[in-house]
Amino acid sequence: MTAPQVIARVVGCGVPVRGNDIDTDRIIPARYLREITFESLGPHAFEDDRQSQDGAHPMDDPRFSEASVLVVNRNFGCGSSREHAPQALYRRGIRSIVGESFGEIFFGNCTAIGLLCVTLPSDQVEAVQTLVEEDSTVVLTVDLETLRVETSGTASYSASIPEGVRGSFLTGRWDALGQLLENADAVRATSRKLPYLTGFMVND
Repeated sequence: MTAPQVIARVVGCGVPVRGNDIDTDRIIPARYLREITFESLGPHAFEDDRQSQDGAHPMDDPRFSEASVLVVNRNFGCGSSREHAPQALYRRGIRSIVGESFGEIFFGNCTAIGLLCVTLPSDQVEAVQTLVEEDSTVVLTVDLETLRVETSGTASYSASIPEGVRGSFLTGRWDALGQLLENADAVRATSRKLPYLTGFMVND
């Protein structure tokens, strides 16, 4: 039996991707929407932006190759509702995104896969981006219990996240599959009471 996964904090190096209104089309190009398992999406995150910048995109910078915290600006993930965008970032190794604000559907899709998104005021986001650009070894800690974003102990910022979403990470409720597996017996008992499922039940 697999218990739901609690996510209280993410610790890792950062990668800054500057720019407002970066939409999901830019995070993962539409030609990759045929992918249904998401497993191979990671290398294609920001692919068109990276190609147009001819190796100058932060995602192509070897200093940030092991980064797990993405630092972005305003309205990141706007545009279409494609769940492939957060999946591509997750498969790339990103486990938390710190930004000024997020597209609403993108934020929900991130929460559904355990990709933690928190917000900071614009000046603080830019301060973190600059710090990481100047020193890629800076370790960022995104802590949901204290609601802080810390930078290698040198700076600490008060982060924001909707309380309901924060609670879902701290209790593991974000993990719908984990909850089902943890409560498998209750799921089976309920299904046996549903007349329209009676003819389709398989012996356990």
